Amino acid sequence: MASDVRLVAAQTLAAILEEGKTLAQLMPKAADRVAPRDQPLLQELCYGTCRWYPQLKQLYLALVDKPLKAKDTDIEALFYLGFYQLQFTRIAPHAAINETVNCAKKLKKPWAVKLLNAVLRRAQREQESLQQELQQNSQATTAHPNWLIKAISKHWPDFAEAIFAANNAHPPMTLRVNRAQTSRDDYQTALAEQGIEHQATEYSDVGITLAQAQDTATLPGFTQGQASVQDEAAQLAASLLDLKPGQRVLDACAAPGGKTCHMLETEPGLARVTALDISAKRLTKVQENIQRINADWLQGQVELTAADALVLEDWFSGDQYDRILLDAPCSATGVIRRHPDIKLLRLANQVEQLATLQFELLTALWQTLIPGGRLVYATCSIFPTENTQVIERFLQQTDDAVEHKLAVAWGMEQPAGRQLLPRQGGHDGFYYCVLDKR
Repeated sequence: MASDVRLVAAQTLAAILEEGKTLAQLMPKAADRVAPRDQPLLQELCYGTCRWYPQLKQLYLALVDKPLKAKDTDIEALFYLGFYQLQFTRIAPHAAINETVNCAKKLKKPWAVKLLNAVLRRAQREQESLQQELQQNSQATTAHPNWLIKAISKHWPDFAEAIFAANNAHPPMTLRVNRAQTSRDDYQTALAEQGIEHQATEYSDVGITLAQAQDTATLPGFTQGQASVQDEAAQLAASLLDLKPGQRVLDACAAPGGKTCHMLETEPGLARVTALDISAKRLTKVQENIQRINADWLQGQVELTAADALVLEDWFSGDQYDRILLDAPCSATGVIRRHPDIKLLRLANQVEQLATLQFELLTALWQTLIPGGRLVYATCSIFPTENTQVIERFLQQTDDAVEHKLAVAWGMEQPAGRQLLPRQGGHDGFYYCVLDKR
């Protein structure tokens, strides 16, 4: 029997708040618990509440006098869900309040019914005055936690407001056309024939952004691998590698495999592609994506390896690579609009920790690159701590590394590499630096 959609949403949010789990981890099982017709609402409630959580949290603090006990995080989550529905959805206020309050009974916490009802009705009744009060609170106005407001304002003072707005917007759905099967022009024609509004991306020559998100099953040739879902910024990696027939390529931290597939589509004549990831489970997604792009010519060409990239003896045979893509683990501050739970989960001290890991990965993988080879360093972070500063430190300590300066139209030149900031309706935030080995 299907569960109440708001109850499942509250339990999902509570797992994020209590256990530090992510939406990506939680949503598949959560979706299975509700009726198919309720799955879009579940997605809206979970993602929307996370997106606006810093603002909703301030509203909660203003309206709930006595903090709830730690064991009642599910009730706290119901407050956030109720506020979100009242403020950001078209759900009738009486329905939003009644259905949310009823969840307290289903959680066997009847003591919370009266409190939830009173607070949510006050939030509805005094919505305008409460919003005016919150205008003095930067966490409420930007819908970002304090540490993130400070970091973005410090590093990008001229762009901070635009970054906040982009992070709070719904991300566009962008496709990467598989040039091994079709051209972007032909795929645009196929979209037009189905009445799907779209436009070609500005910087990627194989990208198409849809005016509205679509079920991939309805897209022309999608199941046959003619197109894949991938943000425009991520599509730029393959061209930076300067791929040639016969090369051996390493895609480090490869899952879920979008960039691996793009390499294979860009240069079918590659001798070997090693898709390396620390998670064997996530590598199954890489395998699925490779199979979906319908590349029969790839048999024996791709090697999926589950190992820690830092521990070379566990996976590196000694046969060096011509090209390496290091899409390093990062704070993901350039893709907050796609992963709004970052606002709840990421902590300020994690940025420095990640920068240390990034430097270690770069140093380790450099040993696996052949002289004359190229490594592309990428993150979906917007912080120089994880980007320029990692590269500058590496160049200072690595005599045979030289930056290949990019003559491109996208992004902003940095002391090392180029930075793209998230753009409403456009690409995500991303950083790239190209390093050649002497």
